[in-house]
This record gives sequence, C-alpha cells and structure tokens, in this order.
Amino acid sequence: MKFANTLLTLLFVAVFSGAKAQELQARVTVLSNRVATTVDRKIFATLQTQLTNLLNNRKWTSDIYKPQEKIECSFIVNIESIVETNVYKATLSIQAARPVYGSTYKASMVNFQDPDVTFKYQEFQPLEFNEARVQGTDAGIANLPAIFAYYAYMIIGLDYDSFALKGGELYFRKALNIVNNAPEGKGIQGWKMFDGLRNRFWLVENVTNARNNVIHDIFYGYYRNGLDHLIDNEALAQSSILATLIQLQTFAQENQNSMIQQFFLQSKFAELSGIFKKAKAADRLKATELLSVLDPTNAPKYKEALQ
Repeated sequence: MKFANTLLTLLFVAVFSGAKAQELQARVTVLSNRVATTVDRKIFATLQTQLTNLLNNRKWTSDIYKPQEKIECSFIVNIESIVETNVYKATLSIQAARPVYGSTYKASMVNFQDPDVTFKYQEFQPLEFNEARVQGTDAGIANLPAIFAYYAYMIIGLDYDSFALKGGELYFRKALNIVNNAPEGKGIQGWKMFDGLRNRFWLVENVTNARNNVIHDIFYGYYRNGLDHLIDNEALAQSSILATLIQLQTFAQENQNSMIQQFFLQSKFAELSGIFKKAKAADRLKATELLSVLDPTNAPKYKEALQ
C-alpha cells in the first residue's frame, strides 16, 4: 500500500509538473563592461539570474509545452551608462529561433536590437510582472520586467503564427496591452508612437492592425508552408517562400517604411540565399529581384549568391 501511495504521488507530481511546463528556454546575459569599476559587478550577475528566472519560470500561456517544444531565445542586456544612482541605460538584443520540420536547422524568427532600455534596479529587488498593473508603483522598476514580458509575448506570438494562420493573435494582444499600459517616467522610451519609427509600439502595431492581416499570411507561408517542406519537397518550399516574398513586396509598396518588413528580413540573407541557390533559374532571378528591393542593404550579396 505504501508503494502504491508513493507511486501515485510520483505520478501526480509528474503530471502537475508537465502541465506547468514553461514555454521559453531563454538565455539572458547582462554585460556591464562600460560601467565604472567602482560599481559592484555582482549586482549585474544577480540581475541576470533574476531576468532568466522571470522568462523561464513564468507560465506565459495556458498551453502545455513538452521540453523539446520550448522556444529557444536569447536576451543580451548591454548596459551603456549609469543615468543616476540605481538607474541604468542599456540596449537589449533579442534573438529567437524555430526548428524546421524534419531537420536539425533552427530558423531565425527574431533578431532585433532595442536601444531604449532605461530601468531602475537595486540588487535583489523583486523583478515581477503583473498584467493587471503593468506600470507598477515605480515606473523605473516596472520598466525592465515590462520590456521582457513584451518580448516574451511577441516571441510566443510569432512562434504560434508560424505554425497556424493568425495563431499568435492572443499573445500579440497581450503585448499590445503592455504597450497601452506601459510605465511612464523620466528617460523611459520605446513605448510611444512618437518615440521613433522602429520601437516596441510600432512592432506590435504592425502585427495587430487589421489592415496588415497579410503579415500573418506571410509568416505562416514562409515557415509552415515553406521551410517545413524543404526536406520532403524542396520545389514546393521554394515556390511557397517565393509567394511570401511577392506578398511582402506588395505590402511594402502599400505600407512604405513599415517596421515589420525590416524586422521579418533581419538576418535572413544566408537562409534565403541557401533556399534559392539550387532553385530553377527563373525562380532564382525572381528571388534576386524581390530581395534586392525588399532588402536593399544586402542587394549586392543576393545578386552574387544567386547569379
């Protein structure tokens, strides 16, 4: 009987733990090379641990994730300066990847740098995020958890969008809620439309504005209908990805200077070059034309790689 009770307890713990499996497998790095040596570096090691725990230990969705389904992502906080006592200015680099079906390849979904990260921090202060009170009682303290929660939801939303058409809508709305209720205070930027053209406001606006619904078609078409078929049907994958680039070109023409175009193509040169390198001559030519317009910075490299 004792053995049976023990077994039931172990099964309960296993099931309960599985139901609570978190969504993110995040790696956080806090760099403080530019901070004066008079500041105790242990503070930043503690901050790094707390941010890692915030991302990896919090349940961001109601879905159950298997360990192998967790979304791999990384966050690098590069502290640029001390604004005042316990207040820091930093840049945040965010990367996230998605596995491609039938392969060991991980396709980039996010590769973005946020330059507007100002926050207040004292060692061991709680780093908590509350959806109902995004602003918190102190805007400076609340800003960093709000930024990390925002990108957690954006990453999860993009991942869901890549597996199901408009699958990430719920999580984009959660990110939008953070923007709409973001902390406000001295030096806090990146949450407002007038803070620039490439910030947190515009990124979530681009994916939640009903006028931009084609963006969700593009994400789904590129990853699920495109990359996921590279192993079993390379020609179909190339055709699907070419179709998404045509959709993106039409979107770009109708929405000039939109953030999402640059965001989507960021760091995809090697991937797209590899996809079309062995394509039919007509498809290579079409891809070169499209990518030269959509990603003009890398136009010469695309022409050389796909000639």
